[in-house]
Amino acid sequence: MSAPATPPSTTLARPSRTTTAATLTLLALLGAALWSVSALRINIATLVDSAGNAADFLSRTVPLDFPPLAELLALCGETLAIVVCATLLAVLLSVPVAVLAAGNTSPAPAPRYAARALVVVARAVPDVVLAIVFFRLFGLGAVAGVLAMGLHSVGMVAKLYADAIEQVDEGPRMAVRAAGAGRLQELVTGVLPAVLPAFVATALHRFDINLRISVVLGFVGVGGLGFEIANALRRLDYQRGMALALVVLGLCVAVELVSGAVRRALLGGPRRTGGLGAALRRRADRVSAAPAPGRLAPPWTAQRVRAALYTAVTVLAVVVSVPAAGLSPGALLAGLPALPQTLGLFWPPSTGGILPDLLAELAVTVQIALAATLLGAVLALPVGALAARNVAPTPGVAAAFRFLVVLVRGLPELILAIIFVVITGLGPVAGALALSIGAVGLLGKLVADSLEETDVRVQEAVRATGASRLQVFVAVTLPQAAPAFVAHLLYQLDVNIRSATLLGIVGAGGIGFYLLNASRVMEFGVVSTIMLMVFATVMAVELLALWLRRAVS
Repeated sequence: MSAPATPPSTTLARPSRTTTAATLTLLALLGAALWSVSALRINIATLVDSAGNAADFLSRTVPLDFPPLAELLALCGETLAIVVCATLLAVLLSVPVAVLAAGNTSPAPAPRYAARALVVVARAVPDVVLAIVFFRLFGLGAVAGVLAMGLHSVGMVAKLYADAIEQVDEGPRMAVRAAGAGRLQELVTGVLPAVLPAFVATALHRFDINLRISVVLGFVGVGGLGFEIANALRRLDYQRGMALALVVLGLCVAVELVSGAVRRALLGGPRRTGGLGAALRRRADRVSAAPAPGRLAPPWTAQRVRAALYTAVTVLAVVVSVPAAGLSPGALLAGLPALPQTLGLFWPPSTGGILPDLLAELAVTVQIALAATLLGAVLALPVGALAARNVAPTPGVAAAFRFLVVLVRGLPELILAIIFVVITGLGPVAGALALSIGAVGLLGKLVADSLEETDVRVQEAVRATGASRLQVFVAVTLPQAAPAFVAHLLYQLDVNIRSATLLGIVGAGGIGFYLLNASRVMEFGVVSTIMLMVFATVMAVELLALWLRRAVS
């Protein structure tokens, strides 16, 4: 008699050790964040106790005191000129670094690893520290600000450029190589045209970031609106300081909206999908954009005219910004010979006899970042969900919350930190609250984008069974976007650690206070020690994030 057939196993597959370890690590981070909120005493009672200070601050702020229109326009022009020049410098430096850092264009492993290391170092060195170094070389003025923002931006821009190059379709490059082209010709004709849209989008995004960074650098001597805000707040002139901060907010929101329009004009709108009608429209678009017989160039459609107009305006802005920023080639050449001597001041690192204090403040900086990430996530998740077009109840709600995200992203975190320092007092509570509100802008956008990228077909199938909008969101949409959420939260933690370091400049807690003081008393060895400590912390978080992203994907 034959043996009975073995019934199929009904036991659930056990999670792998990697998945279990990743889950435990995430729970540990959540526990650390909850403990940080408790340890920093961020609670309702603290906010209620600060209500009187908030009312007093508001009374000392209104009416706002705007400078004369001519002076205001001059300050805005100087700020925008510095930011344009810094972003241009970052792009020019990032292109060759990205080519060397990308695996498919680097000539050998050694230059690739060297370029990747350069990117990491550029990201790790705070722009404030770079500005301090360049002030010693070139004196006060726009040169230090442009160099500090430009070199620091290479860390982000070159990384994203290298990622874009590595994701390019290899077909055109192989075809150019098969035709006998050299390496430079391969890059110019087979790679750069394909990655140009990503390059433009990254440059515009970095311009937005640099505009907010310019406010921070104003507190260490870079001219423009940030410098005037710093001077006003040192005089406790909140009417003028907050008026200028409102101008910065308006500039940031305007730049965000304009750069979005430029990206859509230069890169094209979202790809239409679905249905025979859409397919015919795409075919018609391709036919109308193709050159007619006997023509060597496509016709001047409305989209091409807009793209050409935006390109011309960009070129004009760059040409005007170089003299408007007050850049002096003579000052640059005069300061370069002192570069080795200035860098020598930062080596070797020293503790200045305050190593226990530095370690304690570094721990506070991490606490601020953890608490801000948790509070920011609690605020950003509902905002991001309502900003997603496939989750919001109506298109109007999605548009309103998208604008809210843009508005919050335009708020410089340093200004928020100053406001909370006045309201809650000096210390880490102000830094955590400022970063948590700032996280709504970044996390809210990332959450909305991740929800919109989920598979709508699965959601429609579940909705067809009679499920409500909330049930579809909880059962289908949210699980699909969960891995992206984890990656976004870890990225926000990385950003918050860097930002918390700088907010200490205005008394919002953390190691930034010691960083600024060490630079003011010319203890540059202590500055190097603080930089190395922050660098080690950020790298540990980045490696942990990289492992967790792989584990949960």
